[in-house]
Amino acid sequence: MRPYETVIIFDTDVDEATITSVLEGGLDVVRKDGGTIGVVDRWGKRTLAYELRKKREGYYVVAEFTAEPKAAADLDRYLVLADEVLRHKIMRIPDEAIGHTRPNTPVRSGPSGDRHDRPERPERGERPDRSERSDSRS
Repeated sequence: MRPYETVIIFDTDVDEATITSVLEGGLDVVRKDGGTIGVVDRWGKRTLAYELRKKREGYYVVAEFTAEPKAAADLDRYLVLADEVLRHKIMRIPDEAIGHTRPNTPVRSGPSGDRHDRPERPERGERPDRSERSDSRS
């Protein structure tokens, strides 16, 4: 089983009940192939970056699921055939990232105040240390 995330953009001309029906149909395709559904996040109507099928707005839904690759392929086929879907994308996500959202908490610091989860970067205006260059230029 692999974790996936899909972003689906629905046509805003269809009603909410139809969007729910198509979404549930897609999730049923995943369940039928032995997959499990995770977080389903409805973002609602958003302005598109560019026109899709002469539409300026789309109804966005992001859904996470865990399934075999066959289930992801079957979901892709289902969404391609659904007339209500303007565009969709299915992405495989890292195992440790499923169900997690970006935290709103500040970066953790150790007892000495050092930052442990980001590599050190030079301060603005400082030049990075070039002593550990891997190429042979002098």
